Parts: sequence; C-alpha cells; structure tokens
Amino acid sequence: MKLALIRRQFSATGGAELYVQRLLTALVSAGHETHLLAEKWQGQAAGVQFHTINVDASRAERPLRFAAGVNAALQQEKFDCVFSLERTLKQDVYRAGDGLHRVWLERRKQFAPWWKRPLIGLGAFHRNMRALEARTFDPAHTKHIIVNSDMVRGEIARHFPAFPQKRIHLIRNGVEVRRFQNADRAASRRRFGLADDDFVLVFVGSGWERKGLPWLLKFMAGQSHDPKLKLLVVTRDRLRGKVPPNVILTGPLEDVETAYAAADVLTFLPIYEPCSNVVSEALATGIPVITTHFNGASELIESGVNGHVLDDPRDIAELSERLSHWRERGPAGAVKTRRPLDLELNVQLTLQVLEQAAKQPELP
Repeated sequence: MKLALIRRQFSATGGAELYVQRLLTALVSAGHETHLLAEKWQGQAAGVQFHTINVDASRAERPLRFAAGVNAALQQEKFDCVFSLERTLKQDVYRAGDGLHRVWLERRKQFAPWWKRPLIGLGAFHRNMRALEARTFDPAHTKHIIVNSDMVRGEIARHFPAFPQKRIHLIRNGVEVRRFQNADRAASRRRFGLADDDFVLVFVGSGWERKGLPWLLKFMAGQSHDPKLKLLVVTRDRLRGKVPPNVILTGPLEDVETAYAAADVLTFLPIYEPCSNVVSEALATGIPVITTHFNGASELIESGVNGHVLDDPRDIAELSERLSHWRERGPAGAVKTRRPLDLELNVQLTLQVLEQAAKQPELP
C-alpha cells in the first residue's frame, strides 16, 4: 500500500507525536510505502518520504492554505490511501483527534465571563476553521473517520448527521504502558521536594484555559491550612497571577512519568478534551484520575474504582469530596482499568481502517 499521511507539524522526538511515530514505524515495518506531508518537521523517521507543504499566511488563513497545499501535492502523485490528522479538503481517512472546533467554541462560551461570550468565535480564523471542518465531515470528501471517544462520535452525529455512523470508527488513544510503570516513586518524590507522607495531586498539560488549571489553582489557594496537600503542575505555560505556595511548577518534562510516579491522583478538569492522553498515562501508572465529563477520556473512568468524573470543573466542593475519597483510601495499590491502554492496539486497529479504505473506490 502506498500511503500519504498528513500532519502539519512533526517531531521525531516530541512526546505528543508518539502516535504518529509509532504509526509510521508500523507502516514501514509492514512494507508499506509511506509518505508524510507536513509544513515542517524535526528529525527523521526511517523509511518515510517527507514532502514539505510551504505555507506563508496569517494565522487566520494558515489552515486553509495548508489544506490547499496538501490537495495540490496529492494531485502530483497517486496514493492507495490518504490518511489525514488535520482538517483538509479530501482524504480517505480522517482522524478527529482534535474533536470539533465548533464544540470547543460552545464550551468556551459556556465557561467564559458573560461579557466575553458575544466575542467568542468571531473573526476569520474561526470562520475558516468551521468551513474547513464542514468540508472534512462531508461524506463526499471523506470515506472514514476515526474518533478516540464516544463523546466525539456523538458530536459528529449532532453537528454533521449526514455522515454515516457505520463509517465512523472508535479507536481509543494508547500509551506506552511499560514506560509509566517503571518510574521510582521514592526517587521521584525526592526530585520534586515531596515528603513520603504528602498527598500529591498532579496536573499535566498546556493550554490552561481549556484544561481547567485556573479552578485547580483556586482550589489549592484555599488549602493553605493543609501542609501535606501538594500539587505538581507540569506545563510549559506561563501562569497568570500568584501561584499558591502548595503548588510546585516543574516546567515541561521529557520524563513526565516521574511526575505521575510522585503523585497520588491526577486532577485534570478540562472544559473540552476529545480524549486526553494524560488520563491514560495516569491510569497506566496506577493512580486514580479526577476529570470532567467534557473529556472523552472520562469514558475510561469507573466511579470509585479508578477515579471520578465531575459534571462541572468549577465545582470545588465536589472536587474536595472526591479527593477525600482517595486520600482516605490510602496506599491500597494501583487502581485497575478494564479497557486496554496500550498504544500497539491503537496502531493495529488504525492500520485495519486504512487497509479497508484502500480497497474501496476512490472519492470523486
């Protein structure tokens, strides 16, 4: 199979690109001729042919220009299957890993201050993203869609009911499970200046508005009376305002598994996440997760078994109650998760969809 994979930016070393790395490796190992179309990349992937899509445009026009550039490049060469991880003009398979832009705008309006709500979604960038998204979810331009949660599947059904449900495939995110089971807890705690009897929360992610960090910091600011409660924040963001003294900022970590190993609970309260990898990473480590039902990865959570799901990320009282449950539980060993978390299964199922699409007639 001659395959074109589309990703605007690629890094052979970036943790966020692990899925792409593994997929490319699996395709090459299986003997497929694999091409990557990208605006820019760092490093190389053995056996993969790179094609640069040059884009010189404003932020508002960049997604459209990239999609047009990809479309032009695809006309120069014939591929058995075109697999896009970006919203583009035509593809055999689209992976909706970013969810729906219009739903993200809905969530922003829901949680923004009243005075800001009328301004959200205005401007050329959002208009262009909605138009590009509508084309991507048009069944005349896409054969199959891969989603990573039932939440996103439902969003597609609500906003794009013309797309056949039988052509939407649920393939959950996967992680390198062994990587998150090998970090040393005691050494990790020493590294971050934590005592053995501290009860430690961890937050991992960038994009603080989207991922609910302000509410978590507000909660911690009210816990100054509890010297044993700590929060590790792993982010590249610059936080606004005063950071409470019981919060430890680590900056970005290449070995993020050490932060999970040092922690007792992942606290991750997004207003919109199609399916966050951090939930799978924490569960692979064996620590419980408190997240929100606006996160597709909440589908991995069984209440009281491996975590809790909040209806409202702003509900500090419920957050406190759920944390008390896990604190009272004590060191009872790793939590159990019934659904598989392994990345290899994700890659295997993705390959099956690509091969199915390659056997079907070309799109007009």
